[in-house]
Amino acid sequence: MIVGKHIIAELYGVSKELISNEKTVREIVESVVLEAGLTKVSSHYKQFNPHGVTGIVLISESHISIHTWPEYNLVNLDIFTCGDTRKTSKAFELFLKKFNPKNYKHYVIDRG
Repeated sequence: MIVGKHIIAELYGVSKELISNEKTVREIVESVVLEAGLTKVSSHYKQFNPHGVTGIVLISESHISIHTWPEYNLVNLDIFTCGDTRKTSKAFELFLKKFNPKNYKHYVIDRG
């Protein structure tokens, strides 16, 4: 029995302008949650000095977390949803579209 889908991803070659500050990262993550049809409960983000962001969104379906390294043009993502697993894939596709990495690797884990 599968109760959820978990995608762990590393996005390479992402523009520093997209991932250096909390406001921009927050806007992207929150828009993905909305567009993927996920149910936000709360979120929290931290700006690092001189740059880089970490954030987590608690969703009714589980969570999305992000950590950015602008100095390496790198984004690490963790997307886990229970229930309708199409939402997990939709969120991942949206992150790829919005961050536009030069390349990426990801792992998909069926949970349950």
